[in-house]
Amino acid sequence: MAEETPTKAAEPAPAAEVVAVETVAVATEAPPPPAPAAEDPKKPAAEEAPPGPAAEEKKPEGEEAAVPESGSFKEESNVVGDLQDPEKKALDEIKQLVQAALANNEFTPPPPPPPPAAPAPAEEPKAEEPAAPAPAEEPAPPAKSEPEEPPKPAEPEEPPKPAEPEQPPKPKVAKEPAALAKVDTPPPPPPAEEKAVVVEEDGAKTVEAIEETVVPVVPPATEEVTPAAEPEKEAAAEAAAAAVAAPPEEVFIWGVPLVGDEKSETVLLKFLRARDFKVKDAMTMIKNAVIWRKQFGIDALLEEDLGLPELEKVVFMHGYDKEGHPVCYNVYGEFLNKELYDKAFGDEEKRQRFLKWRIQYLEKGIRSQLDFTPGGISSMVQVTDLRNSPKLGKHRQATKQALTMLQDNYPEFIAKKVFINVPWWYLAFNRMISPFFTQRTKSKFVFAGPSKSAETLFKYIAPEQVPVQYGGLSKDNDPDFTTSDAVTEVTIKPSSKQTVEISVTEPCLVVWELRVLGWEVSYGAEFVPNAEDGYTVIVQKTRKLAATEEPVVKASFKVSEPGKVVLIVDNPTSKKKKLLYRSKAKSSTASI
Repeated sequence: MAEETPTKAAEPAPAAEVVAVETVAVATEAPPPPAPAAEDPKKPAAEEAPPGPAAEEKKPEGEEAAVPESGSFKEESNVVGDLQDPEKKALDEIKQLVQAALANNEFTPPPPPPPPAAPAPAEEPKAEEPAAPAPAEEPAPPAKSEPEEPPKPAEPEEPPKPAEPEQPPKPKVAKEPAALAKVDTPPPPPPAEEKAVVVEEDGAKTVEAIEETVVPVVPPATEEVTPAAEPEKEAAAEAAAAAVAAPPEEVFIWGVPLVGDEKSETVLLKFLRARDFKVKDAMTMIKNAVIWRKQFGIDALLEEDLGLPELEKVVFMHGYDKEGHPVCYNVYGEFLNKELYDKAFGDEEKRQRFLKWRIQYLEKGIRSQLDFTPGGISSMVQVTDLRNSPKLGKHRQATKQALTMLQDNYPEFIAKKVFINVPWWYLAFNRMISPFFTQRTKSKFVFAGPSKSAETLFKYIAPEQVPVQYGGLSKDNDPDFTTSDAVTEVTIKPSSKQTVEISVTEPCLVVWELRVLGWEVSYGAEFVPNAEDGYTVIVQKTRKLAATEEPVVKASFKVSEPGKVVLIVDNPTSKKKKLLYRSKAKSSTASI
């Protein structure tokens, strides 16, 4: 009804995603990340021409063109039966990889501890280097002639034989066989025979002595090494057995186990879609995300009080879009408040705290607002208000970090990312960050200037779900209307009058509220009874409503007989106007 508003250029059909996550990142771009989160979408008219930069520059002027003709968009299914065969195959493969990784405890992050210990190992090899020369002395062993050189004792044969035993033949022989035993294990037997020959020539006594030194030296060497090595091997074997015996780790992401649950497939599909169903790449992304979550301390962060209640005005959840996706608003104009800006980005410690707060908010939103069951809503719509947004400043570093963090760890969480009240400078900023996003992510982005922001939002979100400050009729703690009370949209042509009739069949209290975007119209109300002899009652005298008037007018009239309440809106301007209204009948005893 109200969606008669024309849209100048059709925007490419949006693609379903995650990222809250990544869009979330974009939201942060103006200030830090709203999303996480987060988790990506961008689909401006410029996107129709892949060379984003040029097209994006035109968006500010042709913001209307960035608004898609259809108010709804289709998101890929997370039901296995709806997947194509290649996608089903990829899902089965990644399930097997995840199970194998869990069995091998590959999701445990051991890298951090090793770095400090690294220097010590570097010194150890230096100590080992001296041992290396020993093998270099191997050329000495070739002096197998030495074992054969027992003839040296033959020279002392002519001198007194008793001197020979006193000389260090035993040490010489002992050292030589020891070296031989270590260097050439197989050769030992042959030398023994040669020695036996020498023994026959020299004498039984010397031979026996040599044999005693040679034979016992080799065996003990092996006996001493073996017992020492065996305990180490046994210990290693026991450790390996313990590792194998350890039960596989159970890993959760966003409160959902990676395997063994009907919701697990939805989670795995997010990572697969983020990597175009390339199984290995998706598996790497999953491992990195799990390890990051452990290092960042996500589970503990959920319970942490970061002491930043003021930021609830900057990022908040409100209502749902026409497809049932929860909507997250990011209002960066709040950072014009210097005190709030300094509290969030004053120094590195504060920037890190803001980043933790944003991730915490995203995590809580994902767990409370999204449904990972097959067929459930597992992504969100993000609306980023750039009015009075601070330009790049102290938050620039936090923004970059957030962009990377959200894009890598919150895939496919953004169904649509709508930027409203876009200033001219944002397009230049968008050109800088555009290379960080995939084409899939950019296809979900929509831009709208101040004059088209409300109209753009209504393409995706019903007026009764849109906050009053953004052109809708949704207010907190409204005693008369809720988001379940539908709003009717009507386009008032230039220089024309629009009437709205509210029929009443029995005595009651009629309550209504209306608004005309931008006002600059005249408004009046009257009650016309059905009885021919009845009198028309003026409920509201006609009065002009300027753009500065209260955004919403609410009124009521106690009806005592059947008839109708007629609302009259006159548009004297040369521009079309958007009229929003809704009404309800309450018990005649009720009061407003």
